[in-house]
Amino acid sequence: MLLQGKVVIVSGIGPGLGQELAVEAAKQGASVAMCARTASKLDDAEAAISALGLGTEVLKVATDISDRLQCANLVAQTIARFGRIDVLFNSAYNPGEFGPIESANLDSWRAAMDVNLFGTMALTLETIPQMKKQGGGAIVMINTMITRKPLHTQGGYGASKAALASATSHLALELGGYNIRVNSAYMGWMWGPAVEGYLQMNADAGGPTVAQQVAAVSKNIPIGHIPDDGDCAKAAIFLGSDYACAVTGAALDVNGGEYLPH
Repeated sequence: MLLQGKVVIVSGIGPGLGQELAVEAAKQGASVAMCARTASKLDDAEAAISALGLGTEVLKVATDISDRLQCANLVAQTIARFGRIDVLFNSAYNPGEFGPIESANLDSWRAAMDVNLFGTMALTLETIPQMKKQGGGAIVMINTMITRKPLHTQGGYGASKAALASATSHLALELGGYNIRVNSAYMGWMWGPAVEGYLQMNADAGGPTVAQQVAAVSKNIPIGHIPDDGDCAKAAIFLGSDYACAVTGAALDVNGGEYLPH
């Protein structure tokens, strides 16, 4: 088990990657503190973890990460319950509005930034003192392939995640001396509720059917299919584990080979 005996926080719990991260962390032996704005999503994730039959300890804290006081409350409750924080998985995000940049609603951009950059940083900054106190930890940012391979209509979301990428590199540089590793998993297309909903939205707007869109996307992925969000979660779990103890400041591409750096 990659996270045996560790305590993790997972933000952005909901159907899809957030819940998959929490479930996979539990499978790998961790105690799990979970946050989302919607309490019912936390209940669903807790039920999925309970169904594993592992006796995993779970803490649920309804949290809007764009409010730093709520981030501080989540961290305080986690420490009170478990005594430490070994891994923070920053998965919460706001996709913003879809559309071309030239007609962008910049208020939507600000709302996305408030979660994807400032909210993520708020939760991270609240977590760092405990990691320093206990002698180390790991922070995993969930980023996106869109910052590497732009996608039509998602400029605002991409810009917010690009800002997060820069902050992550600086954090890795600053925190390495405290034995705190900071890495990013750059997710591409992930088969799950978020992508299914996006493709359905396109179809409902008069575009190709969901099946046609899946086929078109899959043609650009060397492994031949859209990776499942649960499989993508495993890559992030690796970055949070001791198997990545020599890795910090890394940007791990998790996209079935669609983006191939050279």
